[in-house]
Amino acid sequence: MELPSSPAAERNKQPIAEVLRRRLSPSARVLEIGAGTGQHAVHFAHNLPSVHWQASEVPDHLPLLAARIAQEAPGLPEPIELDVMGDWPDETFDAVFTANTLHIMPWAHTPILIERAASRLVEGGELILYGPFHDNGAHTADSNMKFDRMLRSRDSDMGVRDAVEITEVARVHGLVPMADIAMPANNRILVFEKAGREG
Repeated sequence: MELPSSPAAERNKQPIAEVLRRRLSPSARVLEIGAGTGQHAVHFAHNLPSVHWQASEVPDHLPLLAARIAQEAPGLPEPIELDVMGDWPDETFDAVFTANTLHIMPWAHTPILIERAASRLVEGGELILYGPFHDNGAHTADSNMKFDRMLRSRDSDMGVRDAVEITEVARVHGLVPMADIAMPANNRILVFEKAGREG
């Protein structure tokens, strides 16, 4: 069965894997939001074999994701249905990861994603966000500015998101900024840790 492939996911899967290797414990339980074509999940399964990687997707994209995982990484759990605005799994994770999703979902969904991710993380767990970001409206590269304009011309609900605004929302939900990692092609990884209870 020929499966769709994302050139961007193919390019960035190894740089992301290197960051995850440094941040995740060998036996970490990770929930991936919006696993897309499954290229990341499959690559991480082969490169971080002891990590429990739970991929998820919205219903329309789930069959192709499931097909790729069954074909290329049968040791992974079957991917689950998850809509950011709908039901989330009733369990906790050491990390919640998502790549290149925030700029294609409406901004109003991002605070919900952050809130629900925080509620599913163990204390000390991390929310890991990969993609293009700007800071207070200032883009870090012309390519990101052009990408932002292209997204907004297609759909006014889409667009490159503001790392400063994301950080403010994360803090409200008990997530402390831990890292802002420069990645290839003017992307970044933002990492937030769930703070433990005081006292």
